[in-house]
Amino acid sequence: MEILFSQETIARRVAELGREITEFYRGKQLLVVAIANGGVVFAADLMRQIELDLEFDTIAVASYVNDKSSGEITFRSPGKLPVAGKHVLLLDDVLDNGTTLCCLKEYFLKKEAASCRTAVAIDKNVQRAPGGTAHADWQGFVAPDRYLIGYGMDSDERFRNLPYIAAID
Repeated sequence: MEILFSQETIARRVAELGREITEFYRGKQLLVVAIANGGVVFAADLMRQIELDLEFDTIAVASYVNDKSSGEITFRSPGKLPVAGKHVLLLDDVLDNGTTLCCLKEYFLKKEAASCRTAVAIDKNVQRAPGGTAHADWQGFVAPDRYLIGYGMDSDERFRNLPYIAAID
């Protein structure tokens, strides 16, 4: 295991993101939606850094089976709060191939969200579909295309609780 981002480094970057997001959404009705399970750790830290009145919800989807992307998402648990007219900020642990974020942005916009933007703890440096829309509006860090654990990221549901981000190969 190789630690890529320490707990202290993550805390500093999340504080910076919180300030940026606060300024961006000032005066808007913000609904923060964490993608469970991976995005919950990042969401908890980031929300405490956003100095706005906001609403919070979670949504559970799956796009990975046995540590491999299936290329499509399935809903395990939809969010409970209405999104129409609200500015949705989706939070996730990692942007890999982009399937989850792209599908969820489309999902919330169809539900008449005023806007839908994304923030991820990690943006993996991977080849994505040419001309695709897979990107994060805010990213904590860019990481190499390695298998990552910690800070919400897992391997077969283990290691999510590590306070740092590490690569295992």
